[in-house]
Amino acid sequence: MTVSFDIPRMKVAEYHRPYIAIWIEDEKGKAVTTLRVLYDVDLKADDGRKWLADMRAWWRKAGRNTKMPADGVSGPTQAPGKHRVSFTANKRPLGRLAAGSYKLQVEAAREVGGRELVTVPFNWPGKGAKTYSGKGKTELGAVSLTIKP
Repeated sequence: MTVSFDIPRMKVAEYHRPYIAIWIEDEKGKAVTTLRVLYDVDLKADDGRKWLADMRAWWRKAGRNTKMPADGVSGPTQAPGKHRVSFTANKRPLGRLAAGSYKLQVEAAREVGGRELVTVPFNWPGKGAKTYSGKGKTELGAVSLTIKP
């Protein structure tokens, strides 16, 4: 499973890299697993954690119950551009995802900026290679999920 996402370059006076959460929800909207959380992991006294709640959807569904930093999940914020993260079935953080319909959620929140949530419905495990996609309007650009059996 590979998640690709674009962080758009913005022409603003004060730019801060966005915090980004990537997680999977089941058909009922329950968080199944958090795949990646990109935030200021290197701030002294772990101050970056206090802004995680700005990713409101992720925070309500999974974040407030997730101990950060989390091995294999946490990472630093990323500069504008195209980014890709891959996950392997039956290994953390993807784990043993049961067959079914799910939603990939990618949320971005930026200091002195906005927030945005992109939802990409998908079926797991699917037959053959398949790519699902969505698109943000402000804080995120194109988001895609590629599943290869």
